[in-house]
Amino acid sequence: MKTIILVRYEEIFLKGLNKPMFESRLMKNIRKVLYGLGAVTVSRSQSRIYVEPNDDNYPIDEAITRLTKVFGIASVSPVKKLETHKDTIYEEAIKMTKEILTRHRYETFKVETKRADKTFPLKSMELSSQLGAVLLKAIPQLKVDVHEPDFIVRVEIRENTYIYTEKIPSVRGLPVGSNGKATLLISGGIDSPVAGWMVAKRGVKLEGVHFYSYPYTSEKAKEKVIRLTKILSQYNLGMKLHIIPFTEIQLAINQYCPQEYLTIIMRRFMMKIAERIALENGSLGLITGEAIGQVASQTLESLLVTDNAVTLPVYRPCIGMDKSEVVEISRKIEAYETSILPYEDCCTVFVAKHPVTKPDLQKTIDYESVLNIEELIQNAIDNDEVMLIE
Repeated sequence: MKTIILVRYEEIFLKGLNKPMFESRLMKNIRKVLYGLGAVTVSRSQSRIYVEPNDDNYPIDEAITRLTKVFGIASVSPVKKLETHKDTIYEEAIKMTKEILTRHRYETFKVETKRADKTFPLKSMELSSQLGAVLLKAIPQLKVDVHEPDFIVRVEIRENTYIYTEKIPSVRGLPVGSNGKATLLISGGIDSPVAGWMVAKRGVKLEGVHFYSYPYTSEKAKEKVIRLTKILSQYNLGMKLHIIPFTEIQLAINQYCPQEYLTIIMRRFMMKIAERIALENGSLGLITGEAIGQVASQTLESLLVTDNAVTLPVYRPCIGMDKSEVVEISRKIEAYETSILPYEDCCTVFVAKHPVTKPDLQKTIDYESVLNIEELIQNAIDNDEVMLIE
């Protein structure tokens, strides 16, 4: 019997007449994430997607690991594809159950059947009952528990029959690329990768911008951000990262602007630069990891002054979360251990001892107007280092 991968999705069901577009995008993303593992056929039937290897030596486990990071997929299962014949189903179920018992000390089970092909003579409950009896006879040490079984033998009767026991959760959401593109301001901390991941989960393709203040920040800090971007790219199907030199701008702000306004003016420059890069690359918004009140530059007043620097919408998915909630997601996406590496980022350079928490918009504009804003921004963009991360 051939092992293939059954892919399920959930939210796409709600898309009405647009459902085929989302399904097609998901199938395209599946093919991309599996590229390089070997030849497969990806097909769709009755609101299921099937990944069928063309080679018996195809690395099923690695393919499943990759698929669990594809937004739009709710769960995956390695399944046996077989002809729809009662005896064949029974034979495979016995074989699969015995194999499971070599790996686990299970004592109870139940059978679940979905009969989409109504030409099959047995109804779902009838097949479940008969198959359960067959398994009990073949493996007497097992018992049936319909409420809390140790494992479930699942049978789906469609154009073929599919039998499996594992149902491996994936990340859900919507397929990346189905809802446009946005630009993530990625630092090196915990929050911004989480913010990017949360927006990507809604089908948005990410592009990253990082501000780098050499020699005040080290190569290790830069490498840390590249590692975080690689983690995000697993969910984002590849990612472009812009590394922007920011030292000249920070030195100018530090020299000519009031100390208490250093951080807020710095944030405004970051937003202006990120917006220009976003517009050049077709992004429809900016993403940051800010949360209300977390630091001085994230009070409501500060956020208002920051947003005034740009015209694109700014998305802040972490805005109402506390740190423990953000950390939980960071651990989930395997970014936390990298995010907490003790390498400084540009936001820790030239920090005011007493930063303003309620900046005045007009004062901020007046203070930064003494700088040659256009020249500073253009110099930074002209020296943009672009990396394509897969």
